[in-house]
Amino acid sequence: MKRLISRTAMGLAAAALAVGGLTTTAQAAPAAVADNGDPTLTDVYIWATDVNLRQQPTTDSPRLAVRSQWWADAVCQTQGQMVHDPAVGSNNWWTAVQEFAGSDIAWVNNLYIRGGEKIAGVRDC
Repeated sequence: MKRLISRTAMGLAAAALAVGGLTTTAQAAPAAVADNGDPTLTDVYIWATDVNLRQQPTTDSPRLAVRSQWWADAVCQTQGQMVHDPAVGSNNWWTAVQEFAGSDIAWVNNLYIRGGEKIAGVRDC
């Protein structure tokens, strides 16, 4: 039930984003992993607050959205810019996430995703 509520909330958030930004500016999913409802996507949890979702796996890339304690569909992960956070550590792995299957892609550094340096179950890009 908790999972269903989370999915419903993500759907509503995605509808709001369609009006405001993420869906119009994010890069397309890498061709080899485009989803279109693929049930093999891995659910990931962004555990931190005020986490930037980026257009590319680098902090120099435009910020597309900010999320706090949020579930997303992970498309794939790759190494990108090293991110240092004194409270959490350092990591150069980034995960491409979607609001829901088939939506646009945004990148989150794995420091802020539950699961460690490289997230188990999320394929490489």
